[in-house]
Amino acid sequence: MKATPRVLVSDRVSRRDFLKLSSLVAGMGGVMVLSGCGPAAQEPTTDDAADAADEPAADTTEATLGDGTTLRVGMEAAYPPYNWQVQEESEFTIPIDNVDGAFADGYDVQAAKIIAEGLGMDAVAVKLSFDGLIDALNNGQIDIVCAGMSVTPDREASADFSDSYIDDDIVMITKSDSSWAGAKTFADLADAAIMGQAATMYDDVIEQIVEAEPSVTHLTPAETVPMVVENLSSGAADIITYSMLSVPKLLETHPEFVELEMDEKFEGSVMPDNAAIAKGQDAALEKINEIIAGIPEDERQEMWNACMDRQPA
Repeated sequence: MKATPRVLVSDRVSRRDFLKLSSLVAGMGGVMVLSGCGPAAQEPTTDDAADAADEPAADTTEATLGDGTTLRVGMEAAYPPYNWQVQEESEFTIPIDNVDGAFADGYDVQAAKIIAEGLGMDAVAVKLSFDGLIDALNNGQIDIVCAGMSVTPDREASADFSDSYIDDDIVMITKSDSSWAGAKTFADLADAAIMGQAATMYDDVIEQIVEAEPSVTHLTPAETVPMVVENLSSGAADIITYSMLSVPKLLETHPEFVELEMDEKFEGSVMPDNAAIAKGQDAALEKINEIIAGIPEDERQEMWNACMDRQPA
C-alpha cells in the first residue's frame, strides 16, 4: 500500500472533456421495398452469402462496467492519503455505499472519479478489507478496485489491472533518537523489530531484511497505516516500512520520526497504483487505460499533494 499527496480530482475533471460511450450497432442496413413499383429486392447469391460469412462479426462489447450507471469502487477507506473515510460531503468525496452517512476521500477516490466520468458513470465507494477486495470484485460486489493496490503476479492471476495512475516506493521510518537512525544497509538494522501493513508489499519486503540480517524481528503486521504508525510512536516497533510519497506529511505530523537514508534498497519495491477489474472485460480495460493516460503527470502529483494536505492526521 502507499500513502502521500493527492490532487483535486474535481478540478481536473471539470477541465477535461470525456467522450461518452456509445454502443456499437451491428448489422445495420435495410432494403426499402415499394409496393407496386420499382425492381424487386435482389436475393443474395451463393457468392454473396459466402462473402458475408467470411466477414468478422461486429464487436458489440461495450466499454462499461457493472450496470453502466453507478461505478462501485472497492477500497478500505482507511489508507490515507490513498483513501479514507469522512463524515461530511465535499467536492472531493464520493458516498460510501455500505456505510450510512459516510463519504470517501483520497487519491484513489480522485482517480476513481476521473475513471467514472470517462465511462459516463457516477462513482460510489464500497468499504471492504484490503485483502477481500479481489474476491469482492470477482463475486460482483464491486465493479473496480481503486485502493492503493499494486499489480502482482498473484493478483494478476485473479483480476485484470490497468496502467498505474501514480507510482510509489517503500522506505523505512524510525525515531530520530533510535539506534538505527543512521543505518545505511540491512546489516545495520541488526536486532531491530520492524513492522509493515498486513496484506501489502510493506509487509512482504521486510523478509528481504531478515534474509540479509537474521537478527531482525519481522513483527506481526498491523491492519492499517495509522496502526503501523502508532506502533512506532509507542515503541512497539523500532522501524516501520512506509510510503515514499507520504513521508513529508508524516514527518510534519511526527517531527520525532526520521526516514532512513539507505544505500541498500528493497528489490521490486516500486509500487504502481493500479485499478483492477474482473477478467474478461477487455473493452472496459482499454477505455480505463485511455482515461488514465489522459491525466498529465503534473496533475497526478498535484492530486497527490492536495490529498496529503487533506488527509487525517
